[in-house]
Amino acid sequence: MNKLIIAAAVAAAGFTGSAAIADVIGVSWASFQEERWKIDEAAMVAAIEAAGNTYVSADAESSSAKQLTDIEALLTQGVDALIINAWDKDAIAPAIEAAANEGIPVIGYDRLIEDARTFYLTFDNVGVGRIIAKSVQAVQPSGNYAIIKGDPGDPNAMFLLQGMMEVIGGDVASGKIKIVGESFSDGWKPENAQKNMEQILTANNNNVDAVLSENDGMAGGVVAALSAQGLVIPVGGQDGDLAAINRVARGSQTVSVWKDARDLGKAAGEIASALAKGMAMSDVEGSSMFSGGEKGIAINAILLDPTPLTRDNLSIAINGGHISKAQACEGAIAGVDGCN
Repeated sequence: MNKLIIAAAVAAAGFTGSAAIADVIGVSWASFQEERWKIDEAAMVAAIEAAGNTYVSADAESSSAKQLTDIEALLTQGVDALIINAWDKDAIAPAIEAAANEGIPVIGYDRLIEDARTFYLTFDNVGVGRIIAKSVQAVQPSGNYAIIKGDPGDPNAMFLLQGMMEVIGGDVASGKIKIVGESFSDGWKPENAQKNMEQILTANNNNVDAVLSENDGMAGGVVAALSAQGLVIPVGGQDGDLAAINRVARGSQTVSVWKDARDLGKAAGEIASALAKGMAMSDVEGSSMFSGGEKGIAINAILLDPTPLTRDNLSIAINGGHISKAQACEGAIAGVDGCN
């Protein structure tokens, strides 16, 4: 099908995109409401267009059924490669089968799709979990810990927990650290995390010394629950959300593990463009085999390294252009790097 015809058809179907030339890269977002995905998208679009290709996308709006329909529509319109940010690791299987039947390469973006026919691109989420736990443990080495986990359908929730337990597991076994509450938060939503934290505080008469939250949005919900009780304790999170960086500066969050979404989006755009041209997944520069999923299936993958942001190094995010000094430092406590 002519690429210009594809572009017109895609636009008519309600997808976003630019004038079509060369290959068309389709992107299916699980839920585009989280702050960070807009940063990913901008870098992804820039890389795709720099390769002379066209970006089209759809937002599944937290619905497995809609994501399958979206991907079917993208395939019908003739995309040359797919980037899928999966809402549900199991429900996505029919879409992968359909893409494979048409010879369309698929990148599992930031969330594992455990199928050997996909390429997995993410940050080292086990490593992120380790960093969150190490950062919190450094300031609160013992006592009552709560763990606020992400959506139970997202493999990243368990990768992050794995990393956390690699750090604190020995102290939990010895009794130095006691896990007094551990809850999944549907959809990674801050309001669900806040409710979970409120319940944990109630169950423990507010006797909680530290919280390991699996992302920054949920950390915001945790901090809201703590603040309502007049509590300021170590809280860890990840994503480098702008509000979270400011919480670090204010002292209400201990660490935000920054997974520079610009790097991830750029890599996805470049890899998808290469795969669309026929490059084998095993030939992608820097890739290796990953088999850390529940099924142990070996998948070609790239896992990027994250950066912890604490009060001691916030200037990294400021100088890197991720956040302005004014945004980062509003209401900052004394001694925050980059805010003096």
